[in-house]
Amino acid sequence: MAEEKIIKKQNKKIEEVSKVDESLKTKEKDITKENKEKVEQETKKAEKKKKEIPKKDVAIANGFSLKISPKQSIYICRIIRGKSPENAIKRLQAVIDERRPVPMAGLEVGHKKGRGLAGGKFPKNACKAIMEIVKQVKANSVVAGIENPVISIAKSDRASAPYRKAGRKAKRAHVHIEVRNREVSK
Repeated sequence: MAEEKIIKKQNKKIEEVSKVDESLKTKEKDITKENKEKVEQETKKAEKKKKEIPKKDVAIANGFSLKISPKQSIYICRIIRGKSPENAIKRLQAVIDERRPVPMAGLEVGHKKGRGLAGGKFPKNACKAIMEIVKQVKANSVVAGIENPVISIAKSDRASAPYRKAGRKAKRAHVHIEVRNREVSK
């Protein structure tokens, strides 16, 4: 009889444990359903956020009151217009390394080696300053979602120049660069 009582107690304990297991399983199912629902809601929110970001067709970068020659910056803007930002950076780096001059045919500048080049210079400081702006517009084009960027507008204007010592005016220039998608700009 004592053995039967022990067996009954063990069976009751087993039944209680099995009930607890079943309740835990149902709770786990409920928790997994809730987690799935939360994950689905978060993905829907993320998709909505992705859809809300419109792709822009223009990326712009400006340089104000740069300490460069406005005359040189005009000619530099001419050579980078119509190029992709990567090619423009390579071209400006070639000028800094004195491999390719900037053509300045309208000015009384000494002739440089090269086919069909009347005159040119190597404006290194101006190229360095404009290269920074081209890098900025390249980054802006990535953010704007432009796939095949090309520099559509590159212009330079004379900025107001402060006086230096002995009454000389300093040289200052504003530079404006716009990038568009290659198909749109044609």
